[in-house]
Amino acid sequence: MPTYRDDAVVLRTQKLGEADRILTMLTRQHGKVRAVAKGVRRTSSKFGARLEPFMAVDAQLYIGRNLDIVQQVDQLGAYGAAIAADYDRYLAANAMAEAADRLVSEGDVQPQQFFLLVGALRSLSKGEHGPHSTRDSYLLRALGLGGWPIQLEACAQCGELGPHEFFSAHAGGTVCRACAVAGTPRADPDALAHVAALLAGDWESVDAADPATANRASGLVSAYAQHHLERALRSLGRR
Repeated sequence: MPTYRDDAVVLRTQKLGEADRILTMLTRQHGKVRAVAKGVRRTSSKFGARLEPFMAVDAQLYIGRNLDIVQQVDQLGAYGAAIAADYDRYLAANAMAEAADRLVSEGDVQPQQFFLLVGALRSLSKGEHGPHSTRDSYLLRALGLGGWPIQLEACAQCGELGPHEFFSAHAGGTVCRACAVAGTPRADPDALAHVAALLAGDWESVDAADPATANRASGLVSAYAQHHLERALRSLGRR
């Protein structure tokens, strides 16, 4: 059977039979791939530990009828253990993996999404920033790559330059008073500035923010992400 090799991040796993797993992976050159890893749940497996969620690998697969088959795996980034050892990191990584799973389809080649996720998981595993900040920054950038860039400098409806005090996930970001429909919530300037810092990767500002501001900004990012992904991210609702 024809084989191929690609860099991949394991997004999630599912048990199959007594010893196998079905893997959902985001790859660099083949988009999202679902594959079977045979025998990886046995203690004698040579590469079972390399195929846990959030691991980055160089995988060789052959093309199957319904699911591809993993033949060989070399480790590129061992992020899973450090992430799983911390509950907040684990929840953040799960939310990022859920988002990647929904943003990239099978066969949809999006190398930028792959590299963005790898970078975020690497940072998360090293504890470079707060887990929620790493997650929120990733979500904003991944949504932007997916075609839903958040608008913070002008009205997302009419384009009038801001700053504006209303925020609408449905509209795509901040909106002016004239475009804000009844019930559109206000967002305080500090929270909006924090969202802008997350999007820009201004980590000095992000890391220095007070927890209350960071939490309000996180609420905006969560609402925005879940609206445009059209489904709730399960891990965002847990603390």
